[in-house]
Amino acid sequence: MDSMTNKSSKDVNDYIRSLASICENDVIPLNLYSEHMVNRGLRDANGNGVLTGLTYISNVTAKKIVDGVEMPMDGKLYYRGINVKNIVESFLMEDRFGFEETIYLLLFGKLPTQTELEDFTHLLLGYCSLPSKFTRDIIMKAPSRDMMNVLARSVLMLYYYDDNPDSLAIPNVLRQCLQLIAQFPLLAVYGYHTFNHYERDMSLYIHPPNPKLSLAENILHILRPDQKYTALEARILDLSLVLHAEHGGGNNSTFTTRVVSSSGTDTYSAMAAALGSLKGPKHGGANINVKRMIDNIIENVSNLNDEGELSDYLLKLLRKEAFDKSGLIYGIGHPVYSLSDPRALMFERFVQKLSVEKGREEDYKLYADIAKLAPELIANERKMYKGVSANIDFYSGFVYEMLGLPQELFTPIFAISRIAGWSAHRIEELVNSSKIIRPQYKSVSEVRDYVPIENRF
Repeated sequence: MDSMTNKSSKDVNDYIRSLASICENDVIPLNLYSEHMVNRGLRDANGNGVLTGLTYISNVTAKKIVDGVEMPMDGKLYYRGINVKNIVESFLMEDRFGFEETIYLLLFGKLPTQTELEDFTHLLLGYCSLPSKFTRDIIMKAPSRDMMNVLARSVLMLYYYDDNPDSLAIPNVLRQCLQLIAQFPLLAVYGYHTFNHYERDMSLYIHPPNPKLSLAENILHILRPDQKYTALEARILDLSLVLHAEHGGGNNSTFTTRVVSSSGTDTYSAMAAALGSLKGPKHGGANINVKRMIDNIIENVSNLNDEGELSDYLLKLLRKEAFDKSGLIYGIGHPVYSLSDPRALMFERFVQKLSVEKGREEDYKLYADIAKLAPELIANERKMYKGVSANIDFYSGFVYEMLGLPQELFTPIFAISRIAGWSAHRIEELVNSSKIIRPQYKSVSEVRDYVPIENRF
């Protein structure tokens, strides 16, 4: 590298680009995957996930067998064997928050009694603080425009504030997980306010959490300058946290948690790895793509109430003629669900209520129209079609926008919720696993002779 030190940035970048062209040697012909019976992305030819483990924690169903034939069905999501729809309907009917109860259920495998829930909530909120001077020394001294990176960096730094960071004894791991669940909102929101202050020259707000509030209420409490929010805002954020908390062991970030945990590493490293996975736009960043797509549609469709004109533009999206030319209508379809995503159905009715409170009924109508039109358009355009519907990411970005959450916090809110599921899966992996997870990759490289350096051209 010494020979590169005197080169200009442009020269170095040109050299790197020339080196990058060598990466073309990494392109593997698609036919080799089928020839060697490799399930790309750990999915079979029908898109079903390859079975790699067992879990008690959650289950997703979207198919049924009728007369020996596999048929699509309305999707269902179960936490510890209990239909999430029943969980949601219960706490909504009783006019209480549900995320703390959901965390308890995922971690301990049973529904808490009233006393158990109160004690657990008190314990959880007791952890809702950061080590002395952590905000100043770790978060504020290194502002970042990406809050997922702030979360990952902060989680790794918390390792050094733990008196017993490496012990895999379950009580110790549980303590670490509970602390991180409670601390995630602070890390994300304080990171956002720090970025706003140092990079955008805005006022700095570091509000302490209120131990009398729920986790959902505290997010709004520490985020907003005036610390105020409506009951509906807090309820719908709580609902979002419940619905995003867990989604089976096969999603990318949860599988990452289990893979990394199986190596015997510490909790902080496992959670930082999961955050890195969730950050990806194919996973936790999906709702941001939905929001950008909607903005693009608003800019390019002159009459949003004309279903014909809207359909024409959606077809352009599918045909890679508009927006990012990916061929996707973001937020429509899911690797598992076909006829319906139960989370989206539970979410949608509150989306409509919130749109009325915020005066955004016309925007809600656009979302509803796209959710109605897109499945039929996709069915007509795609040769292979399993049935699609709006997924929860289709609505979540719109909800977060109406809640006044900045786009920088869209994916961190997902992480604040999903760490509940990651924690449950980490503990289950540690309890049951004695082997490191190590899938096999088959080499398709040819054996070659070593060429002495003076003979290379």
